[in-house]
Amino acid sequence: MRRRRTRTGGEPTIALINIVFLMLIFFLVAGRLAVPLDTDLRLVSTTGLEGSAPPDALVLHADGRMTNRGAEITGVADFVAGLPEQARANVRIVPDRELPAALLVARGRALRDAGAERVVIVTERGLE
Repeated sequence: MRRRRTRTGGEPTIALINIVFLMLIFFLVAGRLAVPLDTDLRLVSTTGLEGSAPPDALVLHADGRMTNRGAEITGVADFVAGLPEQARANVRIVPDRELPAALLVARGRALRDAGAERVVIVTERGLE
């Protein structure tokens, strides 16, 4: 009686590669996140426009100063107390690009502690 030898211990790497490749193709085809823009659409160019903060926003300068509508703000609590009740739902802050992140987070926390329901950071954004 003769014993048959069977292959054992081999890994099915080819099958695994095929499955991963098929998953990649599936997600490339089915995973469209956004509808592309029309080809004849031309976006508005904002070069040359002078940016300005929203009038009810707290502006945080790189050196840590706070201003609102050009006036110096000494404390976050004073700023929130001076806002109308409906404006306290969404308090906007406009940070300078050079402002340290730790200071930005600290000011946001202070705004929440002073009564702001939600703190929104206003940033510059562009399609390029």
